[in-house]
Amino acid sequence: MDVTRKVLCGNDLFNPVIAMGLQASLLLSVSHLLQIAVKSIGIPTPIPQITAGLLIGHSLLSKIKPLESYFIQSNSADYYNVLAFFGRTCVVFLIGLELDIAYMKRYLRSASIVTLAASLPCIIISGAISVFMFQYFIKKQENFATFLFIFMLSVANSASPLVIRFIAELRLGTSEFGRLAVCSSLLNDITCILCGGLVMKTVEDGKFKWGEWIWSLLFTAIVSFAVRRAALLLNKCSPERQYLKNTQIIPLFLFVLLSASFVDRWGAANSLLTALVLGVTFPRQGKTARTMTHKLSYAVYTFVLPIYFGYTGFQANFADAAILKNFVGVIVIVTLSISGKILGALIACQYLKIPLKEGIVLGLLLNLKGHFDVMILGAVRLKIDWNNSFIEVMLMTTILNTLICGIVVAFIVLKDTRTFAYKAITLQKQNPEKELRVLACVHGPRNIPTMVKVIGWLSWSKDLPICAYLMHLVELLPKKRTSKMYHQLEDDELSDDDAYGGNDAVDINDGVDAFVTKTGIFIRQMKSVSSISSMFEDVCNVAVDLRASLIILPFHKHQRIDGKMEISKDGIRATNQRVLRNAPCTVAVLVDRGLEGSSQAPGLKTIPHVATLFFGGPDDREALSLSTYIALHLGMNLTVIRFLKASTIENNGLERINVSSHGNNQVLMAMPSCGAEDEVDNAYLEDFYNRYVTSGQVGYIEKHVKNGAQTAIALKDIVELYQLFIVGNGGRRNSAITNGMSDWEECPELGNVGDLLASAEFDLNCSVLIIQQYKPSLD
Repeated sequence: MDVTRKVLCGNDLFNPVIAMGLQASLLLSVSHLLQIAVKSIGIPTPIPQITAGLLIGHSLLSKIKPLESYFIQSNSADYYNVLAFFGRTCVVFLIGLELDIAYMKRYLRSASIVTLAASLPCIIISGAISVFMFQYFIKKQENFATFLFIFMLSVANSASPLVIRFIAELRLGTSEFGRLAVCSSLLNDITCILCGGLVMKTVEDGKFKWGEWIWSLLFTAIVSFAVRRAALLLNKCSPERQYLKNTQIIPLFLFVLLSASFVDRWGAANSLLTALVLGVTFPRQGKTARTMTHKLSYAVYTFVLPIYFGYTGFQANFADAAILKNFVGVIVIVTLSISGKILGALIACQYLKIPLKEGIVLGLLLNLKGHFDVMILGAVRLKIDWNNSFIEVMLMTTILNTLICGIVVAFIVLKDTRTFAYKAITLQKQNPEKELRVLACVHGPRNIPTMVKVIGWLSWSKDLPICAYLMHLVELLPKKRTSKMYHQLEDDELSDDDAYGGNDAVDINDGVDAFVTKTGIFIRQMKSVSSISSMFEDVCNVAVDLRASLIILPFHKHQRIDGKMEISKDGIRATNQRVLRNAPCTVAVLVDRGLEGSSQAPGLKTIPHVATLFFGGPDDREALSLSTYIALHLGMNLTVIRFLKASTIENNGLERINVSSHGNNQVLMAMPSCGAEDEVDNAYLEDFYNRYVTSGQVGYIEKHVKNGAQTAIALKDIVELYQLFIVGNGGRRNSAITNGMSDWEECPELGNVGDLLASAEFDLNCSVLIIQQYKPSLD
């Protein structure tokens, strides 16, 4: 921050600021052109952004005398360093805001093992050759200890902003591998920043000052508490708006920047650690976090990161690589860094039983370098009298490491789709103790209470929370043509909030925020605006990007006050049908009648009662698999009701086995064998029974019916006992026990039983969740 004070107090501000603005504009323009050129081959954006910096920097265009005299002025580096400081702070604060804290907690052990294993070989080898490198470049014995620490940290460091951008653009951010890479890079980055700040403060002050470190930590804690309280107070402002006003959110963000600057200038800790802590402790629910993330994401991803990555490439001068000494140093350090990271990552992945190819890619990702190296080398240049050739060599190795590893990672990931691409599996094959990824879709605020409550019921453990996304589907309406002049339009004609879900979005956000505050289950929100004909494509594409296990769609009808069902909006049914045909994972259609239960059974309001109807077939097995998450929920009461043909018991004379009792009713379990599909059903149901029914977690009842009419009567008899029915979509469509039910069906896409439960004639007081199992393509 000494540089900041020097810049602000300087006499000649105009020319350097103009040069900096022109350079930033040129960086953005060139990087965007390069992105367009390499977009078809899938190269992530940091690569063309760094390359743009190389093209206009010391290595190429800035070697032209007129450009060099304009871009590289006597004090221009000070302005660039100030810009880089605030850019780093914004990026790290946004990383803290978007960090998946729940995943970090669950996989901290694995990420720590990968971080330690990937860094340790680099530290050992760089420490072993540091004596030779010191004599080769520095030749000043009094600074060897400082050189040793900085050299080891620079080789071992991983740039978490770069890793996060690579993972996001390669569509690995929601995969187990991608999140492990992000967590590992963050742990590595935080450790290196902490140690680097310690080394530089010790070098600057001549000794380590415990008092300043304790003061810095206390100040960060106080500021974090103040920011959190201010965010919670701002959540209550502007209840009629989806986002906060700029005048409300900008002062809070400026306070964050000033706090980080204050710690960097007068404290012992690094400003990046303060920014990360403030981002991590920022409250996730409410419009303050939503507004901060929305505003900051656009600025960071559109302007800050391209300029920052470009400036990293701008500083390196590859013309110095023509000198033999520098060339040898670059080759040695690049080889050491890449081989050390890959070797360590492979050892860690072998221990964690991660595939070999993923271990290689993980090691390459952890070798991406950037902000820490530039920051620490810039501080060295200001505070320590070292040979500039060493700093130039380290900058060149930073760029080469990132370019080589980034291109290789992109090539491997894009080519090996079998290993890294999204591979959907059915819920039937998924371990219920693994994270369930759900994409819930709504067209308006009407379905929010029931939708979020179903998500809450599926989240059975705080240690293994559900990863839930709520997508607001907004129909893109055609623009209204009018002959009026602009000043003749009314206020409602000027606003396009209604056309893009503006009014509904406020109610949706309020409903989700209330649920998150009450339950602590975080739901990530997004919006999709498209025509009704292409809306299903957005749903399917987002499900692939999120690697969703389940899509929940709202039914195209809603319940009126008198209890009858009414069509909500034209086109919703067509969207549901297309999603059911093209979905990349299991799909559920939610018929929303509320989840409060019948007025005739007030006792059910305390403990939710859910019934899973089992007729047989893959969709019913998928429904039973989804019910497992509810069965594991301690605050739920789940009953599995199996429907069997009455003549099967009477004619075959099968043995009845007394397996359990549910309440005062004795429960009998019979296992008929009528073909391969029945055998699969029996085996799966028997396994479910042994796991959950015998332990008392789930109730089990059998209903013996002869035809579809008796099935409908049986369903009407139990309708008031449950708040939610879960049933498969195509459970034995041509079975005798559902025979005749299709005669009055209105929505064949729901299946015989699902259509009956969703029909207007079948007056229910509970909601229905109809499940269709994912059917993978044959190729």
